Amino acid sequence: MGNSWDPVINTPEYEATLERALSFAKESGLILNPDEKRVEKVIGLMTMNYNTTGKYFCPCKQSHPLDTENDTICPCSTIEDEIEAEGHCYCRLFYKKD
Repeated sequence: MGNSWDPVINTPEYEATLERALSFAKESGLILNPDEKRVEKVIGLMTMNYNTTGKYFCPCKQSHPLDTENDTICPCSTIEDEIEAEGHCYCRLFYKKD
C-alpha cells in the first residue's frame, strides 16, 4: 500500500519543492534530515499542499482540513527557536549542522 504523497514523487513540482528546501537549508547554514524517507514524506506532503493552494504549507503544522488563511507556511516563523532548542525543526526536515 502506497503513501498519499507517492504520486508526486519525482514530478517537477516535487523537485522544485525539494530544491526550495535545499536552497533554504544552504542559505541558513542547515542541512536536510539524513533520513531520506522523512524528507520524501515532508517534501511530498508539502508539494501536495503547493499543488492544491499555490503555497508551501507545512504538512506537520497544518490543520485538517487545511486552513489557507491561518496555517503555517514553510519555513515557519519559529524555525530558528526550534532548531536552537532541539537541533531540528518541528517537522524534522531541517537540522543544525554538527
